[in-house]
Amino acid sequence: MRKIHGLSVLVLCLMLILTACSGGNNGNKGNNAAPIESADTEATAAPEEAAATPEPVDMGGRVIKVAAWWDLKPAGTTTSEKARLAKIEEVEKKYNVKIEFVNVPFEEYMPKFTATILSGEPFADIVQMEYKAALPAILKGQLLPLSEFTTNASNINGEANLIAKSPPIAGQEYAFDDPGTGGTGMHYNRDLFKKLGLPDLQELYTSGQWNWDKFMEIAKLATKDTDNDGKIDVYGYSGWSHDLFRNLAAANGGFIVNEKDGTQGFTDPKTIEAAEFVNRMYNVENVVRVKSGNKTNWEESNTFKDGDVAMFISAAWNLGGLTFDIGVVPMPTGPQGSPEITFANNAAAAKFIPKGVKDPQLVYQIYEETFDIPNTQEFPSQEWLESLYNHEEDILMTRDHINGTGQILLDDAYPDFPTGKFIEDIIVNNQSVTATAEKYKPEAEASIAKLGK
Repeated sequence: MRKIHGLSVLVLCLMLILTACSGGNNGNKGNNAAPIESADTEATAAPEEAAATPEPVDMGGRVIKVAAWWDLKPAGTTTSEKARLAKIEEVEKKYNVKIEFVNVPFEEYMPKFTATILSGEPFADIVQMEYKAALPAILKGQLLPLSEFTTNASNINGEANLIAKSPPIAGQEYAFDDPGTGGTGMHYNRDLFKKLGLPDLQELYTSGQWNWDKFMEIAKLATKDTDNDGKIDVYGYSGWSHDLFRNLAAANGGFIVNEKDGTQGFTDPKTIEAAEFVNRMYNVENVVRVKSGNKTNWEESNTFKDGDVAMFISAAWNLGGLTFDIGVVPMPTGPQGSPEITFANNAAAAKFIPKGVKDPQLVYQIYEETFDIPNTQEFPSQEWLESLYNHEEDILMTRDHINGTGQILLDDAYPDFPTGKFIEDIIVNNQSVTATAEKYKPEAEASIAKLGK
């Protein structure tokens, strides 16, 4: 794991001064300590030479604000959380600062960011932001690239939970975050699978059989009338149709928007193949439970909680409080897909430093130091994953086969991008996928052009 290391200009200057003062004709230029020739020499070193480490910068009681749409302050319920709380207190004393965690409701978050950034006074020094929200801000020059407040350096402590660079955006590195393990997978109701006698998905995945054909086969087997009353009461799948389309497109090697070259992906053959598969699920095989009656309703993301669907896509934060046992595997691989990309990360997020933040190098350095704690976990996010899953194999599946395989999606970053219209015309209005792709291609291209590159 690589670490991003922030170094203030003040500290750098002090180091240069100390280096110059330690020069001379003793052959140890750049070394602040006197040459050790014997035990006696070491014991009698001058006090000023022994104290060569620069003193931390006194920030004069400054409040450093770290913002998100949830409370980022460690709860103190786990060993690592307690260690970080102690480290935060230590760092606050070291630099004479106060670290404040700001919790702003999601619907108010970006309006608050925009209003304060335009006034020249960002509401926080470090902001959590979704990539799809960060892209427009970057194109407007409202976020600082990493190069303006960090340098790359090796991890100083292999046992520490340190900050890692997040994936590039708009062709440059802007984001950072504490390392984590996670991602989006195909979840399944283990209890229902056992009741219906369905093959375990992890066994299928391990044996190399987990693909679109097998996914459809199991969805059809699970969709049935179990009480013989003439009505289907168990379904193979449920979820938000947009999620299904995006994830299957990614798992087939397709894309919706390529922000690097500014092109739309509706007409890409791999994306069309994914849309046709989604239409087949909803309108041909009828294996999807639509509780609300609206096939494009976002609230269908919660339908799986009723316990009467076999498979579903869900964000990890939405898995709490379930009354049935669950498992997880990567998205089924499409005919043109590969294990390198298994899901679409439409909610990718990380931390950024806004333009206008005073002393961004020191802000980053101080924040980074709060993570320099002994690692009590075997791997990042172990405690969190153990709170979500009952089986070790699900944790390992997430860590080893899902983590790091997401394709970051940014179509929502573009103004009025027609993903929703595209899906609705196909699965609600029963339009041809190819014709619909051509229909919305100009609108998609206009949206991309409006935001710019």
